[in-house]
Amino acid sequence: MDLQDWMSLLPEQLWDTPLTHLVIPGSHDTMSYCLDITSPLVRSESDSFRLLDRLCCCFTRPVIYRWATTQDKTMEEQLSLGIRYFDLRIAHKPDDKTRHLYFTHVIYTHVVVLDTLASLAAWLDSHPKEIVILACSHFEGMDDKLHQTFITSLKKLFGSKLCPRQGSSLTLRGLWSSGHQVIVSYEAPIAYQYQELWPSITYWWANQRTAEELISYMEKMKRAGRPRSLFVTGLNLTADRHYIAVNRRQSLRTLTYAEWPCLQDWVEQQTPGSDPHSLNIIAGDFVGPLPLSRLVIDLNHKLLQKHNDRMDK
Repeated sequence: MDLQDWMSLLPEQLWDTPLTHLVIPGSHDTMSYCLDITSPLVRSESDSFRLLDRLCCCFTRPVIYRWATTQDKTMEEQLSLGIRYFDLRIAHKPDDKTRHLYFTHVIYTHVVVLDTLASLAAWLDSHPKEIVILACSHFEGMDDKLHQTFITSLKKLFGSKLCPRQGSSLTLRGLWSSGHQVIVSYEAPIAYQYQELWPSITYWWANQRTAEELISYMEKMKRAGRPRSLFVTGLNLTADRHYIAVNRRQSLRTLTYAEWPCLQDWVEQQTPGSDPHSLNIIAGDFVGPLPLSRLVIDLNHKLLQKHNDRMDK
C-alpha cells in the first residue's frame, strides 16, 4: 500500500466507518527531531534542574538531547510514511521579544510553528483525501493574546480544511464531501470560544520504561473500556532521571529499539472497530525507522473482514 495516500486507498466498505473505529498511526512528540541543544529549558522544568543545567551544561545538554529526541523524520516525511496524528507541544520562549512560537520537549526546536504548519497545508493540497489530527498542547509562555494570534493563523492557514467541532460520527466519506482535512484539538480553555477547535484528545500514557510494563498498563485501560471519542494509545516508553543518570551512554532511541519487538507483537494483536477493547490512534517514537505506521494501517483490514463476515450472513 502507498502509505502517503493510505486513507484514500482504503476499501470503499470502510469509507463510512467512524474515524473513531479506524486505527490511525501517530507520532509522539512529533517535532523533537529538530531540538535546539543551545535553547533555554522550558519554563516547567524545576529550579533545581535549571541550576544543574547552568552549572554543568556540558554534561546536561547532550543527555537532554539524547533522551528528549523521540523522532528523526520531518513532519512531511512522517506524513509520507502514513502518520496522521501529530503530537504538537507549543510554547513561546522566555524573554523572546518576537511573537514566534516553537515546539518543545524539555528544550525548544530550531523551527517555528507556523512555518511547519504552512508546509503541512501545502502537503494537504497535494493529498486532498488524507485527514490529519493535530493535537496542540502545553502552550508554555502563551497568554490569551498569543493564543488568539495563533488561532487566527491556524484559521488563515487551513481555511475550509478545518473540521469544525462536532460529534463522534466523522467518516472519511463525510470529510471528503465537505473538504475538511484537519482536526485540531487544542488543550487550553480558550478553545471553547472557537468552533474550529476540538477539546483535548485522551492520551493513554503508561509512563513505563519496559514494553512489558507498558503493555500491562494498556491492557488494564482496555479492560476499563475505550472512550467514545478519538483517543490515543501511546507506545512511547519513559525513563526516569535516576535511570538516565545511571545509563548516561544510552538514549531514548536505544531503549525504544531494544523494546520494539515486544511492542510490535502486541500491536499486531490489536483490533479496530466499536468493540470496547478496540483501539483508535496508536502513537509511538521513531516512526521513521520503526514500521509502526504500516503495522497500524494494516490492522484496518481486520475491520474489513468483520464487514465482509456480516455481509455473508
